Amino acid sequence: MQVIALDPGSPLPPFEQVRRQIADAVRSGSLLPGVRLPTVRQLAGDLDLAVNTVAKAYRELELAGLVETRGRQGTFVAGPPSGTRERAVKAARDYLGQMSELGYGEAEALAIIQHEADGVRQAREAAGEGDTAAFRP
Repeated sequence: MQVIALDPGSPLPPFEQVRRQIADAVRSGSLLPGVRLPTVRQLAGDLDLAVNTVAKAYRELELAGLVETRGRQGTFVAGPPSGTRERAVKAARDYLGQMSELGYGEAEALAIIQHEADGVRQAREAAGEGDTAAFRP
């Protein structure tokens, strides 16, 4: 894996710098599907960061579908997204575009999604469905 360079003068927190650099390398093809990433501990040590900082970056990369964790085998660059994942990404991009047209920034758009997700989760919990049910209106 290419070296990640942290900029101590950047307004971005270190986890976001790590996340963005790995995401950019995956999207550009510098990191190909199947490539094993360093362990969280190894990368944290290499960058002189807390383990939780790197773990948060890896978690967000996994949620974005860019990497996958295979238990004790480690974390690997994910293969091409499934059709379902591609539809979800398109829906997210469409949403962000619509929010921009309405004059909302990224942070506000994400806050609205988080608020609505919290409401759906609370309703599911109240109905006894737990957290395994798919989101649905």
